[in-house]
Amino acid sequence: MAATTNMLTNNAATQSPASSPPTKEILEKLEFIEEVTTDVDAVQEHVLAEILGRNAESEYLVKCGLAGTTHRAAFLAKVPMATYDDLKPYILRIAHGDRSPILSGAEHPVSEFLVSSGTSGGERKLIPTVKDEFDRRKLLDSLVMPVMNQ
Repeated sequence: MAATTNMLTNNAATQSPASSPPTKEILEKLEFIEEVTTDVDAVQEHVLAEILGRNAESEYLVKCGLAGTTHRAAFLAKVPMATYDDLKPYILRIAHGDRSPILSGAEHPVSEFLVSSGTSGGERKLIPTVKDEFDRRKLLDSLVMPVMNQ
């Protein structure tokens, strides 16, 4: 116990530059993390509604019978749990050049494919992404260091 107390009290004298006062940018990122993790259920419902709204006319969601609704209950009731194999025919159509709104809305078409490592089942899989997915990945990456420096 005494060793732990000494480590804690001596830590102030040995702080690294990473433990300097946080910048405004870091504080804003930490505040953002706090906001989106305080009421996770509401955030998830909002994000799902956004996704469903922007992809309402996609062939897949139309076939599921959502008819443009953005409500979670309708999504849960009408859109079945799907495996990669269930979605593979749609993905391959997009990969082969079909630009109709198959899995995403016309305003947010698939812009690139990520390729899995192939460790699941031994086969590499194409993962369709839309343009703003890059922005989301960049945002998530930017949140790592503020958390690590806490």
